[in-house]
Amino acid sequence: MNPKKMIFASDSFKGSLSQEQILNILEEAAREQFPDCECIGIPIADGGEGTARAVTGAAGGKLRKVKVHDPLMKKHEAIYGLLPRHRAIIEMAEASGLPLVPASKRDPRNTSSYGTGELIMDALQQGCRDIRIAIGGSAVDDGGMGAFRAMGFQFFDKDGEELEGFGKDLIRVASISDANVPPEVRGASFTVMCDVDNPLLGPDGATYVFGPQKGGTPEILKELEAGMENYAAVVAKITGEHYENFGGTGAAGGLGFSAAAFLRAKIRSGIETILDLVGFDEMLRDTNLCITGEGRLDDQSMHGKAIHGVAKHCKKEGVPCIAIVGGTKEGYDRIYLQGVTGVYVTTPDGMPLEEAMAHAEELYRKSAEKVFDDIAKDVIHGGEY
Repeated sequence: MNPKKMIFASDSFKGSLSQEQILNILEEAAREQFPDCECIGIPIADGGEGTARAVTGAAGGKLRKVKVHDPLMKKHEAIYGLLPRHRAIIEMAEASGLPLVPASKRDPRNTSSYGTGELIMDALQQGCRDIRIAIGGSAVDDGGMGAFRAMGFQFFDKDGEELEGFGKDLIRVASISDANVPPEVRGASFTVMCDVDNPLLGPDGATYVFGPQKGGTPEILKELEAGMENYAAVVAKITGEHYENFGGTGAAGGLGFSAAAFLRAKIRSGIETILDLVGFDEMLRDTNLCITGEGRLDDQSMHGKAIHGVAKHCKKEGVPCIAIVGGTKEGYDRIYLQGVTGVYVTTPDGMPLEEAMAHAEELYRKSAEKVFDDIAKDVIHGGEY
């Protein structure tokens, strides 16, 4: 095999290798064997940390920095991406992410997604009418009320007092008004980028699945679940629809639920949305090889993760797809059914994780060189490539 055009579309190895480092190593290793090949690097993500930066760069957009409120309603500087054709990519974690809340102050009753709504409003004011929201890594369990307050929605208790939109306010919601929502909000289309399919309520819902990592004790979770049930009932009364049962509405503390109910937002796989934004299918035309990857390949990789999305598109276009990963876990081999034609693991058997992360760049480079050496020799790697 003598590839003339190769695409490198890898996620980062969290905590050890950035997307940019990986793309640079791949291009250097490729040119050692194929000096005249065309190498196209696409930094991608699955909708979590780093999504806005990755997509903005790959889609030819520009980053915009804005002062917003963090989950504790303190002023904070966040970025989002302005993309060509009046589009925007917003990363919820930038404004409402868990790392913005000190561990000692993590209590989802007292956090708000208001800052995410501020990012959305700024994008609308910049003329964007197609808003994509990556909702991974949030610190909130407010049903999206905070974000929607920033967008002009008002939430009232039974006495007509307006609520601030924290998690603790869910149980008090009695009515909702959209009278002050700007026309820009109504005239835009919204897509929620989500790689989980949890509903809003119940044991698999927003509160019980994601609440513990946000500081929720069993008592707090019980209180918030009752609040979320109340909120869902009020929304159902207003809209006439039970959006709480839709897959993905439980992500990001329920922001997906409010987006679906109030904005008719599409809830879509993060990686699929990203590949669409960067025009991945068009890039694959006339491509001889694609290399993807992420830190760990396991059974969960088949559920909306970067490798799964990239491989599926490669399979459709008939492009061989190799995955370079930090490690594998049981069930990873199902990825071959999705379109991956070969897997290379950077971490030697028996090497402790800490050591592998400390030498991540060196190990990745060795694997990359092995990949291109095998391709040049038409070697079948492990009977899989």
